[in-house]
Amino acid sequence: HCNFEFDLCGWKQDENDDLNWHLRTSSTPKLGTGPATDHTLQEPSGHYIFIKSSFFQLPGQKARISSPVLSRRNKNCKVCEDVGINFYYHMYGAHIGSLIVYQRTTSKHEKILLNLTGNQGNFWQRKAVTLSGDGDDDFQVVFEGIAGRGPKDGIALDDLTFSREC
Repeated sequence: HCNFEFDLCGWKQDENDDLNWHLRTSSTPKLGTGPATDHTLQEPSGHYIFIKSSFFQLPGQKARISSPVLSRRNKNCKVCEDVGINFYYHMYGAHIGSLIVYQRTTSKHEKILLNLTGNQGNFWQRKAVTLSGDGDDDFQVVFEGIAGRGPKDGIALDDLTFSREC
């Protein structure tokens, strides 16, 4: 479980992307971007991770963050009917980009688990994604935020939780 209150909890920024996910609070100075509070504490002082469109980046640029490696050697992770990741997202703005969730094997094969594009509303929403049971490779979950065209539009994530089985 990661609520981002202290750090990134072992999630790592990808090195081959264009942007980074930033740990921030709603009380961070900004230009009208992002949620009013985090999801965990529901206070402006609570933390979440965020990418925002700005004049300094181009639409379509990507920020990727990856989970620690999950092992297929754990027999419970092979049965994936109820094994997955729950998370909260906030995607608000007229020209918002996309949020894509991948499952990436250690051999770098990626499978899209979820693709959200456009304005999803000015509130935190919960999403549960089932992990694929294909293959025997260990894997990671990757969140990719793609910048949109609006300078005040942003994508935020909070409370990333893997199911107990993994």
